[in-house]
Amino acid sequence: MHANVNGVENQRVFADVSQPAFDNLIEPFGLIGHFLEHPPAGFSILDLGNGVPAFSAPFDLLTTVEKPVRRLIDALPFSRPLRRLLVANTCFVGTTTSEYAIFPANTSADELANCLATDIAPHYPFLIVKDLPGDSVLVGEAAYAWSQELIEACRARGFVAVEGQALAYVPIDFASTDEFLMRRSHARRKNLRRKLKAAAGLRIEEFHTGDDAFCSEPLTARLYELYRNVYDQSEIHFDLLTEPFFRSVLQDATIGGIVFLYYEGVELIGFNLCFHEKSMLIDKYIGLVYPQARDHNLYAVSWFHNLEYSLAHGLRYYVAGWTDPEVKRELGAQFTFTKHMVYVRNPFLRGLLRRLRRLFESDHARHGR
Repeated sequence: MHANVNGVENQRVFADVSQPAFDNLIEPFGLIGHFLEHPPAGFSILDLGNGVPAFSAPFDLLTTVEKPVRRLIDALPFSRPLRRLLVANTCFVGTTTSEYAIFPANTSADELANCLATDIAPHYPFLIVKDLPGDSVLVGEAAYAWSQELIEACRARGFVAVEGQALAYVPIDFASTDEFLMRRSHARRKNLRRKLKAAAGLRIEEFHTGDDAFCSEPLTARLYELYRNVYDQSEIHFDLLTEPFFRSVLQDATIGGIVFLYYEGVELIGFNLCFHEKSMLIDKYIGLVYPQARDHNLYAVSWFHNLEYSLAHGLRYYVAGWTDPEVKRELGAQFTFTKHMVYVRNPFLRGLLRRLRRLFESDHARHGR
């Protein structure tokens, strides 16, 4: 397997290729193409050969470490040089628009691991194969088994396995949202019913990506503004999606995107971009106006609206994404986890990561079972 670690100038790795089969891909393939054509701010798309999507970006290894730990590290006498060592241009195998790292079907796990270790890793301080599935619930048994092969092949070449974030999902194994609510504790059920009363003051419109409405520059710009509202107030700032990415996704009729628009009177106060793919509703992006969204408990309202959509269309899962696991647990989510395979070029830091990797696994410590 040949790899080219240079950024791809035109960023069109898949643009002119008919859709191939990928392991671990639960989203529409076209969404990955939009990521590669319009990567997040500061990202460079890489061609690793054989169609494996990857990118490079500046990355702070302490991004997923909890605040008390970061404060403790910052208090160390050698914290400043250590923090400099922990921030570097990093190669990521995967994307930030797919829930998992994806790989063309029939790729050899051993050959890929060897390519990463010998051809890619020497060029980067850190190399991270991000979000390999920790179980088969969403990707299926065959893809999960292949990912396990890759994990072991990477481990044999000096990669360190680090537990990833908690991916929230809801099995649609209930006949109504009332039945779903009855499974919650009395206190949670009472709190959720109170929040859902706010839906009475909202108007919800549904559009599909590619609709003529998204040819309107003011509307797409407004949706991006709402996305930025959520991004800017988030604790983790890593993949800032660009307005051209949003515009290209919203105008693409082939990817099966569904956009729910939430109005208070005539004012647009929120949107939710989801994908109906196979037996899942995959919740990808949300945008909100504050404080109106909080006043109307819009996050909880949109959650239950998505459950209703999943029920109406006979889906098996509502996949709710990585962020805010505490909130999603309150809303009734279950969790599946991933593994990151991390190669650190510096031998001292590699040994340090092996000893301290639990510090980077806060989601698994809190929500793993």
